[in-house]
Amino acid sequence: MKILAIDFDGTIVEDRFPDIGKMIPGAKEAINELYSMGYEIIIWTSRTHIRMLEAVEWLAKNGIKYHRINESSPANLRMYGNVDSRKIFADMYIDDRGLHPLPPWPEIMETVRDRHPLYADKIAREGYL
Repeated sequence: MKILAIDFDGTIVEDRFPDIGKMIPGAKEAINELYSMGYEIIIWTSRTHIRMLEAVEWLAKNGIKYHRINESSPANLRMYGNVDSRKIFADMYIDDRGLHPLPPWPEIMETVRDRHPLYADKIAREGYL
């Protein structure tokens, strides 16, 4: 499974920290489609304590699917001796600070599928199915 670490403030929602900004157009649809395709989604945020709980509630209220928040995949933890570090392991990091300005979500989704294709998606896109 390919792992995507997706930032919250400035990537899923407009950066209005400590408040939660408006959802960035296309974020929900793209993240949920990537989730449904089989990508492991980790929400990666600097929010802690009450601010993280607010983000978790916002994600649930808005129907954005993900596997974990600020936690590496259990498989990766086992691979590194069950030592959890603050660094989240991912195949790709989607963050407004790394992709500035942040491209539209349909473009981000195509970049993910091109750089880190899942086997079934790759076969379908190359015309084998």
